[in-house]
Amino acid sequence: MTKITIAKGDGIGPEIMDATLKILFAAGAKIELDEIQVGEKVYLSGNTSGISQDAWGSILTNKVFLKAPITTPQGGGYKSLNVTMRKTLGLYANVRPCKSLHPYVKTKHPVMDTVIVRENEEDLYAGIEHQQTNDVIQCLKLISKQGSEKIIRYAFEYARVYGRKKVTCFTKDNIMKQTDGAFHRIFDEVAKEYPDIENEHWIIDIGAAKLADTPEHFDVIVMQNLYGDILSDVAAQITGSVGMAGSSNIGASCAMFEAIHGSAPDIAGKDIANPSGLLQGAILMLKHIGEREAAEKIQNAWLRTIEEGIHTADIYDEKISTKKVGTQAFADAVIANLGKEPRKFPVANYAGDATFKLPEVSLLKPSIKELVGVDVFVDAECSADSLAEKLNAAQVDDLKLIMITNRGVKVWPGGFKETFCTNHWRCRYQIEGGAVVDKKQIISLLTSLNEHQIDVIKTENLYNFDGKAGYSLGQGQ
Repeated sequence: MTKITIAKGDGIGPEIMDATLKILFAAGAKIELDEIQVGEKVYLSGNTSGISQDAWGSILTNKVFLKAPITTPQGGGYKSLNVTMRKTLGLYANVRPCKSLHPYVKTKHPVMDTVIVRENEEDLYAGIEHQQTNDVIQCLKLISKQGSEKIIRYAFEYARVYGRKKVTCFTKDNIMKQTDGAFHRIFDEVAKEYPDIENEHWIIDIGAAKLADTPEHFDVIVMQNLYGDILSDVAAQITGSVGMAGSSNIGASCAMFEAIHGSAPDIAGKDIANPSGLLQGAILMLKHIGEREAAEKIQNAWLRTIEEGIHTADIYDEKISTKKVGTQAFADAVIANLGKEPRKFPVANYAGDATFKLPEVSLLKPSIKELVGVDVFVDAECSADSLAEKLNAAQVDDLKLIMITNRGVKVWPGGFKETFCTNHWRCRYQIEGGAVVDKKQIISLLTSLNEHQIDVIKTENLYNFDGKAGYSLGQGQ
């Protein structure tokens, strides 16, 4: 008997959780429940995190969490609990299988069978944002080499364990050469260790177009957090319905399972929601805890129910479906089919699945790190040329102003009048010849800029690592 933590969530959450649990117990799943409350009610009670310490304790004790969708109240001050939980618990791998149910669920892609492996902890989802000027707000994109290696290695291990043939990486490293570039380079390095698995890389925009048009080209796709979040929903939708997709969130010690859709408060309490997404998440959970027989029985019964045309309103089609049912009636239909197998779909057989062991990540070799300059970000209502005059008047020591950019585009020296500029300027200082900079020189520079009444809003040190620049050039530099 495995004790798991559950949360019924908000909106349609309680309905689909009750339906899911009813099926699990009818199938003989050997689980014991520890229910906690998270989400909207907890937020509105004054807890801005959306979860209590006791609830955290339950999850940390049981290590397995089945969660229905939750609602984050609108307005400032509330952080996404989903993101908080994934990052706090170290659930770095988000796995979202997207498989067509043609011809019983309408789709233009009848042979689609793609798994999205999404990095769960880093990227823009760090949620580190600052308004720096009246016009400009920044969001930091954080990518670590170890975080990248973890998720990429997980994708290859997943492919090997589940008999997948190819792993594809999506990035935008033609533009973001440092962050996405690192992810791509690590993908290429890890891929060499899996010669039995085909690998490829796509730029994210054309890759997304290919996924939407010809998803059968892909098998396992590994992506950073934001890309994976968006494209896993796209992939789920083009299989037939986002409402039927489940996902797992896996870490070294804990795991969370859920539907990928939201809480849909507009249909809450109407007994019309499709519980399939959460049920698919629960099947992934059963496989994770070793309850493969129950998982297999439920999956086959669910497939049989879909084949019989017993459908909830979201996928009901009078040309294909035989009966429109509500949430609880759909659960009852799945239960009635326990012990049966699908007639058309491949029969689920999990007995031969290998035990999935989380891959180990290699320790990084220390680099030679050299400080070679500083980017000073300035809030100023003026032209690039007049700003350069003020900055040069404040120059100290050997640090020289070599470039000013605005929103990443070089505007000094030699800028174009056609370039639209805001009041947010990046001013790059380096020593001629690329000499190493002392931090005291940067402090002296900032002191002088302050004395000249220049509004410095942030700085970023420029480093070389093993002789290679760890910073980007300006566009047009």
